[in-house]
Amino acid sequence: MSSLDVRPADESRYDVVALGEVMLRLDPGDRRIRTARSFDVWEGGGEYNVARGLRRCFGLRGAIVTALADNEIGRLVEDFMLTGGLDTSHVVWRAYDGIGRSVRNGLNFTERGFGVRGAVGVSDRGNTAVAQLQPGDVDWDALFASGVRWFHTGGIFAALSESTADVAEAAMQAAKRHGTIVSYDLNFRPSLWKGIGGTERAQEVNRRLARHVDVMIGNEEDFTASLGFEVEGVDDDLTDLDTAAFRSMIERASAEYPNFQVVATTLRGVRSASRNDWGAVAWSRKEGFVEATHRAELEIFDRVGGGDSFASGLAYGLMELGSLQEAVEYGAAHGALAMTTPGDTTMATLAEVAKLAQGGSARVQR
Repeated sequence: MSSLDVRPADESRYDVVALGEVMLRLDPGDRRIRTARSFDVWEGGGEYNVARGLRRCFGLRGAIVTALADNEIGRLVEDFMLTGGLDTSHVVWRAYDGIGRSVRNGLNFTERGFGVRGAVGVSDRGNTAVAQLQPGDVDWDALFASGVRWFHTGGIFAALSESTADVAEAAMQAAKRHGTIVSYDLNFRPSLWKGIGGTERAQEVNRRLARHVDVMIGNEEDFTASLGFEVEGVDDDLTDLDTAAFRSMIERASAEYPNFQVVATTLRGVRSASRNDWGAVAWSRKEGFVEATHRAELEIFDRVGGGDSFASGLAYGLMELGSLQEAVEYGAAHGALAMTTPGDTTMATLAEVAKLAQGGSARVQR
């Protein structure tokens, strides 16, 4: 029994389409941003990472809908996206004015953290091309009429400007008209909402968009901050995460939103920047509750993108494997593996995910 009725692959042009901002990530490695003299550079974005993971790790066909200023930085981001294997024909290019007064590309400086020093993200993304997208800038019906099995967007994109929430809603409505599964990662970021109404505005926007969602994804903080569902008994430091409390929250959320077919939440207990407890709980109307294997004191190399890799593993499982238990195991395993390597995006293989999901060890492979 499958939790979702996903359209067949042979009737679809894409397995997944994602809508979101793709930024240039600058990583100082094991140093601090404030003292770095060189940076590793790659791409990243909460929504994009999911589609890229489905393409590069799981071998599915994907596309990204975003907007970029047409300059050397934008073309570098495009080059990264092409390396990620996604179709970039739906990228909206904006003329660059020479200095970024009217439009620019986003930058994201990210420290990995270590031990007692937590990870730090410093975004420079105001007035970006994608923040200025309007609902009519993309022919959504034409895109989804071509055949799309899964559409993914989330709360980061919806927070970029007044118009991006409307763009997300237009895309989600078109996806539903054409029989595409819609997933949404709440991905609450206080810095994005701070200047435009804070948590109250975040809940207003996310609760409106939630009405169009089949698969709702979040972490231990997102459902409270973005949708207003309290998780009782969770301490402020998020070190003791009781799965029963999350089951209760999911029951309330699924009752309020009858359109939710699947709800999944990652559970991250932060012992230090280098050691996290990691797990996940998922629910579907057809299969009820399942839990992923709990990994206590998981060693972390770079935590950024772990939740996105969970989402892509979950989506793969729901599209290809059939059971919610398998899907949440693949999601949790993929997230765990993604956090062992640098960068927002996965470097794992499907074989590695399958092995870990089935209880494999980290013994040397020769």
